[in-house]
Amino acid sequence: MKYFSLVFIIFFNLACDDKSSDNKPNIILIMTDDQGWGQTGYYNHPLLKTPNLDSMATNGLRLDRFYAGSPLCSPTRATVLTGRSNDRTGVFSHGYALRLQEKTLAEALKKKGYKTAHFGKWHLNGLKGPGVPILKDDDHSPESFGFDYWISTTNFFDLNPMLSKMGEFIDFKGSSSEIIVNESIKFIEKIHSSESPFFIIIWDGSPHEPFLASEEDKKQFKSLDEKSQNHYGELVAFDRSIGFLRKKIRDLGISENTLLWFCSDNGGLDKGISPSTVGGLKGFKSSMWEGGLRVPSIIEWPSMIKPKKTNYPASTMDIFPTIAEIVGLPESEMLKPIDGISIVPVFNSKIKKRENKIPFRLKDKGALIDNNIKFVAHSIKSEKFELYDLKNDPKESIDISKTHPEIFEEMKEEYLVWNSSVDASLKGKDYPERKVLSQPKTHFWMGDENYKIYLKEFILRPEYEIRIKNFYK
Repeated sequence: MKYFSLVFIIFFNLACDDKSSDNKPNIILIMTDDQGWGQTGYYNHPLLKTPNLDSMATNGLRLDRFYAGSPLCSPTRATVLTGRSNDRTGVFSHGYALRLQEKTLAEALKKKGYKTAHFGKWHLNGLKGPGVPILKDDDHSPESFGFDYWISTTNFFDLNPMLSKMGEFIDFKGSSSEIIVNESIKFIEKIHSSESPFFIIIWDGSPHEPFLASEEDKKQFKSLDEKSQNHYGELVAFDRSIGFLRKKIRDLGISENTLLWFCSDNGGLDKGISPSTVGGLKGFKSSMWEGGLRVPSIIEWPSMIKPKKTNYPASTMDIFPTIAEIVGLPESEMLKPIDGISIVPVFNSKIKKRENKIPFRLKDKGALIDNNIKFVAHSIKSEKFELYDLKNDPKESIDISKTHPEIFEEMKEEYLVWNSSVDASLKGKDYPERKVLSQPKTHFWMGDENYKIYLKEFILRPEYEIRIKNFYK
């Protein structure tokens, strides 16, 4: 693996244009909200067409066994920024705040000369409820974690959203996907003229409920119920926005040295959405089954990655270590222990076997993936464990723990050792202070003192009206 990595880095340094910001690639991470593994055209969805994602998949590295770091949104976002399992970072479920003591990818890239920006859903500042503009003085805003510029909201958002531009509330009109991509394009155009490399995160709000799509975007789904029409219509708008973004970076002449990495934040939904969101996998969002964890993912980087499909298992915890290797970040920029690994060796080699297992933990549930073998913890405290062979049983229907006791015991022991290390992390043992400093408690923004002055304004908006009324019943 190290040999392949060395060859890649040497080739990268030789291949890139000498004028391109000292060869540093531009980096864009794009994440959808609740898009299931089966919800792309390139996986032969029966109704949904995603021509722009399909084009990315054709021209880039299609990761067919890519996993969200958690089966829930906020925890996965924490794994992207840190390379660590969500519980290590204090993000135990949706709406938990990322600890300020963590080291993030954005902070590390800033030190390397990158201009950094966040667009869209944040959900790492301790607030629950539909997305509202992040306050300027929020000490857990994107700015607190290394982003120079941000147009963001606390949680999911849909048509005609109100977002926060560095603390200034702005009403936008149109598709939420197109809005944040257009804003990111403005940032790219500005940074491009300065010849600095950029690191951008675009965290979309689609296709998360309440499912609101334009008439045009949902018209191809007229055979479906209204909820499903809107759900799939949101994905049509998202795919179109991907097309806008890819065209713009081509027009600017920077596509060859821009790494574009797409994925979803967790598995698909089971809330009456038809056709199924998970492409025949077992389980949905919030579960440790494949349908709750496995998500679509593509890396496009024309100058360095040849078109390829791979079943190499990877996860959002690998994003930070992978980018760290590409740009030459020192190991000290990542807080140990790191749960992900660099997947640079996979870019242009035939490597199929992963040496490091992929661990998961959410509340009392967990999993451990060792290539085709998957250990599932239905209850960590009660030690309710099972074992599956994903190659011969992709739908996880046959527990092989009793027929393969040696493998089961080995996986169980390794998982429990890892779980103990996570327990130490959540107590703050990874930090210089050896303890966890004060953190905001997760709560609904409707009851937050800092947002109460906006309630009279917010209650007039359809996305907030019912939530506010129900909170104060």
